[in-house]
Amino acid sequence: MTRTETTSASFRPLPRQHPWLLATDLDGTFLAGSPERRHELYQLLSARTDLRLVYVTGRGLESVLPLLSDPSLPRPDYIVCDVGGTLVDGRTLQPVQPLQEGIDARWPGERKVIEALGAWPGLERQDVPQDRRVSYFCEPGAVTDALRAHVESMDLDLLYSADRYLDVLPRGVSKGAALVALAEHLDVPRDSILVAGDTLNDLSMYQHGFRGVCVGESEIGLLAQTEALGHVLHAREPGCGGILEALAHFGLHDAPPVPAGVGNAPCGESELVIVYHRLPYEEYVADGEVRRRSHASPNGIIPTLLSFFGQGRKGSWVAWTQHAGGEGFEPNTMVDAERYPGLTASRVALSKTEVDIFYKQFSKEAFWPLLHTFWERARFREDHWRVYLRVNRAFAERAAAEAAPGATVWIHDYNLWMVPAYLREMRPDLRIAFFHHTYFPSADVFNVVPWRREILGSLLQCDYVGFHIPRQVENFVDVVRGVQPVTVLEREPCAPRYLTYGCAVGIERMTSALRTHGRTVRLGAHPVGLDLDRVRNALRSDVVRQRRAELEQAFAGRKLILSVERLDYTKGTLEKLQAFEQMLASDPELHGNVSLLCICVPAAREMTVYDELQHKIEQAVGRINGRFSRVGYVPVQFFFRALPFEEVVAYYAEADVMWITPLRDGLNLVCKEYVATQGLTRGDGVLVLSEFAGAAAELKGALLTNPHDTSDLATVCLNALRMPRAERRSRIRGLVDIVRHHDIARWGQGFLAAVDATAGETAATEADAALTG
Repeated sequence: MTRTETTSASFRPLPRQHPWLLATDLDGTFLAGSPERRHELYQLLSARTDLRLVYVTGRGLESVLPLLSDPSLPRPDYIVCDVGGTLVDGRTLQPVQPLQEGIDARWPGERKVIEALGAWPGLERQDVPQDRRVSYFCEPGAVTDALRAHVESMDLDLLYSADRYLDVLPRGVSKGAALVALAEHLDVPRDSILVAGDTLNDLSMYQHGFRGVCVGESEIGLLAQTEALGHVLHAREPGCGGILEALAHFGLHDAPPVPAGVGNAPCGESELVIVYHRLPYEEYVADGEVRRRSHASPNGIIPTLLSFFGQGRKGSWVAWTQHAGGEGFEPNTMVDAERYPGLTASRVALSKTEVDIFYKQFSKEAFWPLLHTFWERARFREDHWRVYLRVNRAFAERAAAEAAPGATVWIHDYNLWMVPAYLREMRPDLRIAFFHHTYFPSADVFNVVPWRREILGSLLQCDYVGFHIPRQVENFVDVVRGVQPVTVLEREPCAPRYLTYGCAVGIERMTSALRTHGRTVRLGAHPVGLDLDRVRNALRSDVVRQRRAELEQAFAGRKLILSVERLDYTKGTLEKLQAFEQMLASDPELHGNVSLLCICVPAAREMTVYDELQHKIEQAVGRINGRFSRVGYVPVQFFFRALPFEEVVAYYAEADVMWITPLRDGLNLVCKEYVATQGLTRGDGVLVLSEFAGAAAELKGALLTNPHDTSDLATVCLNALRMPRAERRSRIRGLVDIVRHHDIARWGQGFLAAVDATAGETAATEADAALTG
């Protein structure tokens, strides 16, 4: 392939006093080229304020929509689709009038064209989305003079390209004609427009005096037709590299090339960057100063993540802290200089308003109910979304500044969905991993989110995305399929690690790799495990021993059912109380012989969304106790407060039945804490678990129940109370084996090992896509 040599005098620099248009074909042009050149061009276009970008493509608008959800691509100001048959505003996707109206008036309708050409030999209809055109596959020999005359007799045009693609279009419609009309509509001079393409389908763009570039590896026919045009450059590099050549050639871009694999963000020295909503220590105010201390009640995940920074491994932990502004803020602090000498806490300073909106309001009132399939409770506000984006960008900026070249950045949970999008834009060299700690719903629920395309586009910038169980992986894939084209590369069986048909969240096979927009994204199931040492150490404490003795005496001769959860409508507390009331009403023998002890941890005072639920729960407890209490017996003991972990472990040890019945839950660690406690104390308690909890797919041996069915809740709980001891012991042994083996350390190590296995894979597939695009 050679480049047309032309003297520089033939190419006057494009005028910069007016905004200019880059009108580019997509496949083979704007979506092609090396990853480095694509990133360089996209960054340039996003930064330039004197530019308007126009996608000009043979695709139908429906096929362009997935590209708009890709955060790495600049958003076009206008889109010309269907080889010029469709013109829309790139922001609103509304037709550009009166231009679209004029095209519509020349189109007889799809059905008439199909009927007129239905019997024509050698034509095979393309099964692609399209409007105001009809497209066929055909060999060159099928494009006869008779066919051309027949199309012209309908006052339509025929376009044939690449020896395979035939389009029937309204008279006078083409990519070039659409650009001419758009330029006049916008009052943009023709010498302020640069066009780019790679196939004969793009020829019309070069025939109206626009400056142009045929990118490297363009179709021979296009090169031949534009060889003599003095305003067209034949570039050496394919795709975006060719467009960059043209920008420099026409005097529009003289910045030095971006170093391979590195974006514009500064690099740090951290090999591993954790991006999490909580700092690895607690901050508190004493004597007017912000001080630090270890978490009084770590959730197991924080110590596990910290363990990866032992032996001096260089790393950063990015998290938010509330800060009113002003001087004295330290963005970087040591976590523990003695235990983790290489670890720095990189703090994102948020105002109280940002914390309230980002975390306490928007995340909990919009995304939390939706993720747990309570979509009717979700409240979406555009102004809150803007705050959410601003906070996510701040997280991404901190992570980009901390990460060393080629480092791994591990992002956690839905509060930070948009971080991968910003981070990939800033640092394309990074390996980005995401773990989704909450449930991920199917498409019919998730599609309610107004910003679903942006969120999915961000998550698909990751190299690896992990969920608790296979069902959640498949839900994610299901949602992605509804937004953009997806090729499933690999699938794997779920058994024997997980239940398949034995619970509501079971599934037989799971997608482990998919490809979209030229990127390979790996997926995996990683149920969070338990920190067994935390339970073991609690059982050794004097507090637990004393509390166990008190409980044994208090509930002597009675069966103890235990329930532990936060105050939340997803946890099924109210439904459980109603089932317990039904049990007592239907079986008088239970009176005085069975007690339900509920520990319900209240939400933060600012979260008023739970006030009504709290009132209903309190009413139910009062009604049950008022109806069935007698001297020396209160059926429900309800603790509406957080209890120390040691005290909760004492309850775990003494409970005959653990009743965990969320209406929907990503996993649920409380049930694992109960199993571990029973195993360490050689107990024979029974776990009754909602089949809608993620742990249900993992914990074989639990009695599964449907929390949406009051009768089933009551029946299964009664079965647990009456279960023979041999069966109880057999079930708990199996559960203990699962919890002990798949502990929190194995979870973290397994996840990072899966991420490490993606090294080089994404870059290879992107390079391959660039060569074949």
